[in-house]
Amino acid sequence: MTTSQAPFDLSVNALRPYLLRYAQLQLRDTCKAEDAVSEAIVAALSKPDAYGGKSELKTYLVGILKFKILDQYRANKNLVFEGDCAPDEQDRALATETFEPDGHFGAPVNSWPSPSDTLQSKQFFLVLDTCVEQLPPQLSRIFMMREWLELSSAEICKQLDISSTNLHVMLHRARMRLRVCLELRWFDKEPKGVT
Repeated sequence: MTTSQAPFDLSVNALRPYLLRYAQLQLRDTCKAEDAVSEAIVAALSKPDAYGGKSELKTYLVGILKFKILDQYRANKNLVFEGDCAPDEQDRALATETFEPDGHFGAPVNSWPSPSDTLQSKQFFLVLDTCVEQLPPQLSRIFMMREWLELSSAEICKQLDISSTNLHVMLHRARMRLRVCLELRWFDKEPKGVT
């Protein structure tokens, strides 16, 4: 190992806990998550020159890990999904606070900064990551499969053995909870905790 590669190796290994948490959230199996993370790290370390520094190392590694997770999904067609479509207390409270009885939004949406400014902010993604982690596990998993792994609705339904209607209801709930969390933690002038 060259001395220039040593800091890269250490930086990659320092991100292992984050990558493992990400993989466990998706795969719900510690052994499969460990395998996916190990494969991603081996892929990154075997070609250190492939990382050109155009993005953060964490982003680069998550990109590799996405493909390893997709490989796990394809190899394990019998993944079990433990979730249901029944609304819980928080869903009902959120609907009451957010919508009028006729289905329209009760309060206007806060004005948000321009998307290009927000996308540039590293802090925004830290807050988004925190909000996704606070979602119920089944909502977080489905949201990440759809938005971060970019799986189609049909692929998600097939992988989790759920109906299209169930998927769309859960995606809607995840997005509503994320919206509330982001408004409270990022877009409000005085950030508050999420209950």
